[in-house]
Amino acid sequence: MSALPSLYISHGSPMTALHPGQVGVRLAELAQAIARPKAIVIASAHWLARQVSVGGAVRPETVHDFYGFPRELFDLRYPAPGAPALAAHIVELLDKAGLPTMLDPQHGLDHGAWVPLRLLYPDADIPVVPLSIQPELGPAHQYAVGRALAPLRDQGVLVIGSGSITHNLHDFREGYSEEREAPYVRPFIGWIEQKLQEGDTQALLDYRRQAPFAQRAHPTDEHLLPLFVALGAAGEQPTAQRIDAGIDLGFLAMDIYRFDSH
Repeated sequence: MSALPSLYISHGSPMTALHPGQVGVRLAELAQAIARPKAIVIASAHWLARQVSVGGAVRPETVHDFYGFPRELFDLRYPAPGAPALAAHIVELLDKAGLPTMLDPQHGLDHGAWVPLRLLYPDADIPVVPLSIQPELGPAHQYAVGRALAPLRDQGVLVIGSGSITHNLHDFREGYSEEREAPYVRPFIGWIEQKLQEGDTQALLDYRRQAPFAQRAHPTDEHLLPLFVALGAAGEQPTAQRIDAGIDLGFLAMDIYRFDSH
C-alpha cells in the first residue's frame, strides 16, 4: 500500500452536518479519490490543551460542543470505533520526537472531528483517534507534531487537520454574505495557496507577520494550526492541492488541502 496523503479540512459551522453544501460534495469526492484508510488520526481546532493529548477511547463519544442550534443537530451521532493501540503508538512516536504527550482514555469527537468525518466516511466504520492542538505553542510546534506522525501514512493511517482557512467569527456582525464577501478573505487564502505551492514552509510558519490580513483572518491561531499538522505529516516538500469548497457567509473560507509526498 502506498502512503496515504494527509488532509487539511475547513469544517465550517456545526450546521455543515445538516447542510453540507459544496464542502460535502468535495469531501465525498476526496474519499473516493484516495485509498480507504485503516484508521484516522484527526487534530481538531476544538480540542485545545497545553500538552499534546491523544484520545484512546475504545468508542469515542460524539460531543456536541455548541449551543443554540436546531435539536436535530444534537441528535446526530458518529459512532466510529476508537483505536487504543494506535493511540498508544502515537504517544510513543511523539515522545520519541521530544514532544511529551498524554493519553486521554475518555476523550470523544468534537464537531471539528465528527462533522467532516460524517461527510468523508458516513458509515463511521473506520477507527478514529482524536489529537489535541496546543494554541500557545504556535505553528512550528504543530508542524513538528505532524512530522512525528508522518510514518503513520505508510501504515494506512490518514492524518487530518480540521480547522478553517479563515476564521473570524466577529464578522458575523458585519453583514457579509455570498453577495458581499469580506475583503480580506481572498488575499489571505491566495497567499496560503501560493506559499504551499512554492513549498515555502518558513513563510507559512511565520504567517502572522507575512500573510496579508493574517490578524483579521485569524484573531487567534487555533483554526489554522491543524494545517501545520497536516503539512508536517506529509514529509519533506510535499505537493499541495487546494480543493475549493467555497466561502460560507462571505467570510468563512472552506478550503480543503490534500498533501502528497513526492
